[in-house]
Amino acid sequence: MAAEPRLAAWAAALEDHLDRALPPSDAAPHRLHAAMRHAVLGGGKRMRALMVYASGTLLQADEVTLHAPAIAVELVHAYSLVHDDLPAMDDDDLRRGKPTVHVAFDEATAILAGDALQTRAFEQLADADVDAALRVAWMGTLARASGAAGMCGGQALDIDATGTRQPLDDLQRMHALKTGALIRAAVRMGALAGAADAGTLARLDDFADALGLAFQVRDDILDIEASSDQLGKTAGKDVAQAKSTYPALLGMEGAKAKLRELDARMREALSVYDARGDALRSLGDLAIHRSY
Repeated sequence: MAAEPRLAAWAAALEDHLDRALPPSDAAPHRLHAAMRHAVLGGGKRMRALMVYASGTLLQADEVTLHAPAIAVELVHAYSLVHDDLPAMDDDDLRRGKPTVHVAFDEATAILAGDALQTRAFEQLADADVDAALRVAWMGTLARASGAAGMCGGQALDIDATGTRQPLDDLQRMHALKTGALIRAAVRMGALAGAADAGTLARLDDFADALGLAFQVRDDILDIEASSDQLGKTAGKDVAQAKSTYPALLGMEGAKAKLRELDARMREALSVYDARGDALRSLGDLAIHRSY
């Protein structure tokens, strides 16, 4: 399907909102603020923030209401990348086509920048001009997705499994936490802004779960098939670190068949929606077909 035109408009507006949400680099502490801005601005697919807008507008939420959760989920994602790239974690020196934060600045500044981005995310939600019940629901959703029961737990499982061959079920559980939890939270936060009922939330959760897994399967394929220049990060790291991946466990053709299965699952989850669901459909297509 053709790309949904709203995605580009939302991404452009988001960049401006992120710029204004971050402290200026000419204010003290200058190095910390510069590192935060380096981590967030000028790159990235913005998939998670776009999911907030896409699911919210599907349910006719006011677009202005969606700015705070979109900013918040993008700041949490950026913080996670800063910490994942550290020498104690993935030890990477390239992210979004530029030096990682600990390389461009230093390790201590990178740790502090990640911490500050996370807390700034929740500040955005706490200050949002919406009903208090919605603010609480947003903060609970993002907190659960970010912590030990979500992204941090998935990263811990990833570290524990490095150098071992995981069963497929364990690999899927790990990625459901490490990658999928924040994607699911993004879709749910937009839906909550649109006052989604339980049935709608369950349908959109299923879509988001399939998209999160598809995103990771495609990531594993690209780690083998794409170059570092294409990816904007170091290619071939999974093989070098002896990590279990979908191509390693299923074979390349098996991994691509898994993508087709997940594509069908996403389409089924959105089948009850008319053109209002096109933004989410486009994001699902991007997860399946992206080249970076």
